[in-house]
Amino acid sequence: METKHRNPNGDVKAAMRDFLSAFEQFKQSNDARLAAIETKKNDPLLSEKVERISKALSDQKSALDRMALAAQRPAVGAPEDAEKKSAILAYMRKGDASALHAIERKSLSAGVDAEGGYLAPEPTERVIAAAVRDISPIRQIATVREIGVTSFKKPVSLGGGAAGWVGETGGRIETQTPTLSSIDFPTMELYAMPAASQTLLDDAVVDIEQWLADEVQGEFAAQETGAFAGGDGVNKPRGFLSYPTAAEAARGAAEIGYIATGAAGAFAASNPADTLLDLIYAPKQAFRANGRFVMNRKTLSVVRKFKDADGNYLWQPSLAAGSPSTLFGYPVTEVEDMPDIGANAYAIAFGDFQRGYLIVDRQGVRILRDPYSAKPYVLFYTTKRVGGGVQNFDAIKLLKFAAI
Repeated sequence: METKHRNPNGDVKAAMRDFLSAFEQFKQSNDARLAAIETKKNDPLLSEKVERISKALSDQKSALDRMALAAQRPAVGAPEDAEKKSAILAYMRKGDASALHAIERKSLSAGVDAEGGYLAPEPTERVIAAAVRDISPIRQIATVREIGVTSFKKPVSLGGGAAGWVGETGGRIETQTPTLSSIDFPTMELYAMPAASQTLLDDAVVDIEQWLADEVQGEFAAQETGAFAGGDGVNKPRGFLSYPTAAEAARGAAEIGYIATGAAGAFAASNPADTLLDLIYAPKQAFRANGRFVMNRKTLSVVRKFKDADGNYLWQPSLAAGSPSTLFGYPVTEVEDMPDIGANAYAIAFGDFQRGYLIVDRQGVRILRDPYSAKPYVLFYTTKRVGGGVQNFDAIKLLKFAAI
């Protein structure tokens, strides 16, 4: 029997066709709903159908993005340190740490710690990092910096510098030196503890590296995304929603500006999309060029129904697999940890997150094998250190669902 290999690009194209077809059904159903409202013959079943199609659109878009990322992900090449990789795999499968101790004796940089676990080799660390990035939406849009210490300090200018014009042969007078400060980004420990049966570990066909990455990616990504959005900075990164806020016209240097919708817990009754335009133009032009919207799927289901004066939908699906949908021409990133629309909620953010938010990863993923706590299963206590916070308060703006 001939075995035919699946074509990942073909799967992506087919999913893209289904997604665009679903969007056409959404537009037709929503137009019918609006027409029924205008004739005062509102049909609850029609409204329910629109919501159902809207949810399906969100699900299809998420699945399409995952497929596109999987198709683009390069295969893991030959390990840079085959000896270290072989040693860590022997430790994971059989609990044999003798090879790791031998490496420690040869090199003090091996990072072996019998009680805290063993540092995974770079190929294994890259597999885990790539898997987490694929499903962590804020990692995909923020700046990510790898460090080798527990904290990263970024110098920032508080102003005070001076400049001036001068002729070719004119004298240069000394200008004022700008005032500098620093923002600290400490890293905190993030952990997951997947369990494996000894049968799985004994199976030589199973790729233990990929198994570990698949097991921890969901937990790491979920915890990270929640912290990057709303973390309070206590034993976790500080999210951009946790910083002091103020109306954009009166905000301070260390505050995130917001635009109010003009209605408590809702968009304004008339011309609701106008506040989205106000939000777009709140940042300076330099940050709008790479700007994007961030919201959860419930908020997106509301925004998806907005139209312009000519009856065109403001939200548009992407025409390329793996690309985000757009709103007013700006990309939209779905982050489920963003709050729902409600009184005084900051349910939508807009800005240049690459310049506005910084994620710091301390180099190294540590693995500790525990065959005792959950017998007959073997636990793998896997840890990494991550930090994050706002690095530029001019780059991110929020939409507040409030009268003022």
